[in-house]
Amino acid sequence: MTSVSGPPRLADRVLGGWLGRIAGNMLGKPVEQGEVWTRDRIDRYLRQAGALPLTDYLPEPAGESDRLALRPEWRGCVRGRVHGSCRDDDVDYAVLGLHLLETHGFGFTTEQVGDLWLLRLPYLQTFTAERAAYRNLANGLKPPLTATYDNPYQEWIGALIRADIHGWTCPGEPGRAALLARRDAVLSHTGNGVYGAMWAAALISAAFTAPTVRAAVEQGLAVIPASSRLARTVRRVASLHDARMTWEETLATVSEETAGLGWIHTVPNAAVLTAGLLYGDGDFTRTIALTVRGGLDTDSNGATAGSVAGVFGGASAIPAQWTEPLRDTVRSAVFGFDGVRISELAERTLRLAGAPA
Repeated sequence: MTSVSGPPRLADRVLGGWLGRIAGNMLGKPVEQGEVWTRDRIDRYLRQAGALPLTDYLPEPAGESDRLALRPEWRGCVRGRVHGSCRDDDVDYAVLGLHLLETHGFGFTTEQVGDLWLLRLPYLQTFTAERAAYRNLANGLKPPLTATYDNPYQEWIGALIRADIHGWTCPGEPGRAALLARRDAVLSHTGNGVYGAMWAAALISAAFTAPTVRAAVEQGLAVIPASSRLARTVRRVASLHDARMTWEETLATVSEETAGLGWIHTVPNAAVLTAGLLYGDGDFTRTIALTVRGGLDTDSNGATAGSVAGVFGGASAIPAQWTEPLRDTVRSAVFGFDGVRISELAERTLRLAGAPA
């Protein structure tokens, strides 16, 4: 992996964020269908392949039923078949967010976010709340109507997966990162959907300077309303972790308490993500493995967990089995960015991280 310039520690952490996001996304992508790939089924799949504990990309499916149940992109995401990153919206939005900040600076408006979507992002590569907002933009609506008109996905996870760039470019400034993420998120989301983006951006920002992952989680909570369902759920996971419940017991408990929200809603996914971070305790492999084994929106959760763990420990602490197969290459649907080097994206992000507000 090509090194990036700048202060070594900050550069290593920014690169770690990009590598972690992409690797975590790739790990979770084959089983991204929460109603099919439950925690039990994911672990059964891994157990049959002799892949527990999980320390590498998912193994190839052993049987035809699992082969048919995996997402069709699995052939480019399982161990031994990864040759550069697969295209995915969880990475596209990080790329697009970088382009947004390079084009408009930190003073960007929500309207400019929408304009950039129309210019650079194909409609059919958007989903749920983002597709509803895109359609509303194309029909001439302006924010905040783009988020609320004919959009039943307002509290789903889409805004959270767009938040990383705001954390990476505001190292150690979680409040500032959260405000940037909010300005982006309100194009397509409301309520807990927006809070999820703010929390994730602050969490990633805090990971640059926090002494522990738990401290970063707490700093992320500080930027969202304490009474929100998202904040209450994240605190619930933290309290169960503090009570020395096992990872399995914690997820089983919180799964019951968030039942009915659906597998793409922000709140249950934030619970899975928080559990992966706390029980992973800064270890990159353990963090993304537990997060993906937690089920629900596996590629999105794996990506955010990888971003946090990658920033926390830096690129130098990510084991080679995760990074070398990526070949320093990103596939992207964002016009003008397909095939870009990961190290170049990190270099450009690092320059923004040192730019004045």
